[in-house]
Amino acid sequence: MICKSVCTNYGQQHSTVSEAVSSGWYRISVKGSGPSDTMAWNATCENWQAVEAALEKYYLSIFYGFEFIVGILGNTAVVFGYLICLKNWNSSNIYLFNLSICDLAFLCTLPMLMRHYAQGKWTYGVVLCISNRYVLHANLYTSILFLTFISIDRYMLMKYPFREHFLQKKKFAVLISSAIWGLVTLELLPILPLINPVTASKSTNCTDYASSGDPRNVLIYSMCLTFLGFLIPLFVMCFFYFKIGVFLKHRSQQLSTALPLEKPLTLVIMAVVIFSVLFTPYHIMRNVRIASRWGIWKQTPCTKATINSLYIVTRPLAFLNSVINPVFYFFMGDHFREMLMNKLRYLFKFLTSFRR
Repeated sequence: MICKSVCTNYGQQHSTVSEAVSSGWYRISVKGSGPSDTMAWNATCENWQAVEAALEKYYLSIFYGFEFIVGILGNTAVVFGYLICLKNWNSSNIYLFNLSICDLAFLCTLPMLMRHYAQGKWTYGVVLCISNRYVLHANLYTSILFLTFISIDRYMLMKYPFREHFLQKKKFAVLISSAIWGLVTLELLPILPLINPVTASKSTNCTDYASSGDPRNVLIYSMCLTFLGFLIPLFVMCFFYFKIGVFLKHRSQQLSTALPLEKPLTLVIMAVVIFSVLFTPYHIMRNVRIASRWGIWKQTPCTKATINSLYIVTRPLAFLNSVINPVFYFFMGDHFREMLMNKLRYLFKFLTSFRR
């Protein structure tokens, strides 16, 4: 009787575990699973779903608002400085100016996104939804390419300080800049049919790229975009910044007087770190988010909410470069900062004297 009772209980427990595993809703527990465990599991999922909703409503709207205010001020100052103050342009100025124009174009789309996430609905129509998402991704990959060519230009400036190489000529920089804009435009054309905003009676559901369209096609395109638009430029950028570091150390060993290497090497390291930290998490979580929609592996609603929450966190971080670029690439340079301040002092004196 005892043996029969034990065997019966074991069979029931084994059946319960098998059903739980096959359904995908299972937990690891020494004492078995009961109603209290189910309630705790449901509470955890509800918490993650609440976190997902809160991140989308508050985190995205606040973070994008911060990026809009600070980014507009910084990039406007840079564009003003280049157009008003700079007379003799070189290849570096051309790349940096295009980078600021690219950032400004993206920042102009943020007010619509801020209102969209704060209110939980899109009121601007289908055309503006698709164009907004397109400009957002165009900024991302155009910025990546310009940052990559800035690293190449800096290395060429180290090796050829008098700019006698053809890669440092203004005509070549203009040609490359035009090619970057054209390449990104063609590269992102397939994204247009993949963004499928759903139109309701009075509003449009304008979801982000990773949350719209057929997940299979979206994932294939996203992987190609990650490889061509991010990984290859990241490798090129790291390679040339590594060459800059080696060049500086080698030059310091050749000269009898030690060169102040701390600042240029710090800038090189910071450039690579900023590039990697901002863009890498976004591309990883974007592909994971799309794969979770495709259903490649079995997952619970709690897992989906967790993945989407982590993906939401990485989205504004990827576009934080629009705020950092003016500070890192422009205002940290003594020449540009001094030139801009002198021009502002001149304008201030002119205005005060005009009033008198």
